[in-house]
Amino acid sequence: MSIQETLSHHIKQAFQALYDTTLETVEFQATRKDFEGDITVVVFPMLRLLKMNPVQMGKDLGQYLVSQLPEVKAYNVVKGFLNLIIDDSFYLNLFNTVKAKEDYGYVNTSDAAVMVEYSSPNTNKPLHLGHIRNNLLGYAIAEILKASGKTVYKTQIINDRGIHICKSMLAWKRYGNGETPESTGLKGDKLVGNYYVRFDKEYKAEISNMVNNGYDKEDAAKEAPILLEAQEMLRQWEAGDAETVNLWKTMNGWVYDGFDMTYKNLGVDFDALYYESNTYLLGKEFVAEGLKTGVFFTKDDGSVWCDLTDEGLDEKIVLRADGTAVYMTQDIGTAIQRIKDYPDVAGMVYTVGNEQDYHFKVLFLILKKLGFEWAKSLYHLSYGMVDLPSGKMKSREGTVVDADDLMEEMSQTAKEIALEKGKLDGYTEQEQNQIYSIIGLGALKYQMLKVDPKKRILFDPKESIDFNGDSGPFIQMIYVRTRAILRKAEFDWSKETIHIELDSREKEILKQLQSFPEVIQQAATQHSPAIIANYTYDLAKEYSSYYQVVPILGAEKEKERIFRVQLSNLVGQTIKNAFSLLGINVPERM
Repeated sequence: MSIQETLSHHIKQAFQALYDTTLETVEFQATRKDFEGDITVVVFPMLRLLKMNPVQMGKDLGQYLVSQLPEVKAYNVVKGFLNLIIDDSFYLNLFNTVKAKEDYGYVNTSDAAVMVEYSSPNTNKPLHLGHIRNNLLGYAIAEILKASGKTVYKTQIINDRGIHICKSMLAWKRYGNGETPESTGLKGDKLVGNYYVRFDKEYKAEISNMVNNGYDKEDAAKEAPILLEAQEMLRQWEAGDAETVNLWKTMNGWVYDGFDMTYKNLGVDFDALYYESNTYLLGKEFVAEGLKTGVFFTKDDGSVWCDLTDEGLDEKIVLRADGTAVYMTQDIGTAIQRIKDYPDVAGMVYTVGNEQDYHFKVLFLILKKLGFEWAKSLYHLSYGMVDLPSGKMKSREGTVVDADDLMEEMSQTAKEIALEKGKLDGYTEQEQNQIYSIIGLGALKYQMLKVDPKKRILFDPKESIDFNGDSGPFIQMIYVRTRAILRKAEFDWSKETIHIELDSREKEILKQLQSFPEVIQQAATQHSPAIIANYTYDLAKEYSSYYQVVPILGAEKEKERIFRVQLSNLVGQTIKNAFSLLGINVPERM
């Protein structure tokens, strides 16, 4: 039981005993550095139940806790804040309970199942920097929810149909001369992406030519022959035209092979894959059902809509006049299909950028209108875009930062810095390359995840690889230090250590360690990997300061040496566990 849980229980007892009043919740916060204490009880919220002087209430509660709880050694009250000084024995007892747990902080019992969607790419281009943030956020949230005690299914919806897919197909058909990934040596997703860029180039050229021949620019954009041909190709695909469907299967197959390589290098995985080409059909079925029940209505041109004006939104199209589906159609079908496939799922998390905030408000409302109870437990993990110092990325113009290229660049940058510092002398080339990859990817992932998901990121690859300060490599280096201590400890450090006097820095580290399980729960509740990332940095920073000034293997007393090696071990294990939740590996040496 954490100190917060222990204190909360006894404070509620105190309220009943002292004031004959029931207290539901107790609010804690870290004690300010300029006050003496280890944890602070915020008294002000309690005044809603009992009108009295907050200082007197703080003193009453402090005296009660000191008399009833051996863990509370002393207290002081500053205005409406009760600062409690916790006896070393509490932290030592807790430490001895958890020090050997390799999965410390994780809850191993599973309750309600959650499905987490992330990645969800289009099959007309390779994954880029924006997809990296998406994948890292989704994967981390899935791992955090799992560690908090949930059953988790990781999934994606692959957007494998639509006009954008047909643009790549048409450009390849026109200009590809039968080339393949094998004949070009290109990853399949990159080859197909090149033709998406080629389509845009030809489309703009046709518009320009039409404008020069007297067309209005807006009309030219709608009537350019290459666009009309792509639209016709989409109609042929939906009608099941054999040649069109075969080309679609071939080019999508190239893309999937390319995606699989990128996912493997990025270190993310999935339990289930869904394809828009399948789920849009189910979506159309439920649009038909919704028409019968009045959830949807048909306009004069034959298009189908949902009226959400009573909910403060607008009317939303769910089926075009020509009968073709829109994104909303497939998202309706996908959600329903997932519950059919995984009936234990009680909620879903959609990891999608904040430009789709409105889309998901509409989707969740439509699913509720269709009568699905589980629609109340849908969550949009909305995140900000990623910017580069060079400016905004544009897929159609081919100015995106390719995910594979970025990962390679990160590894190369880590290599250059490590060689400059001479950190890996004596390692084989294979060992060095493995460590460069771990450091480079660690820097990338930490930089992406340490920022609150809702915030926009300005990402500079070179600045993220820093062996000092708030960075992935710095935290990895602290982990490596803890492993080095274990290797050098040539004595039995498995004994229990109770009766020792803690250095103030040791107490700070123990306080941080005991909060790790609560941090996981908080990150899960708030859907924020940044909480885990920031916790890990604070722990690494605290240990780094301790490592610099407190002798560990050189401690005078045996019991101090044993405790400090054990403490180093648990710090390292907790860093490893926390980074694992973020999808970040730690090297044993660097």
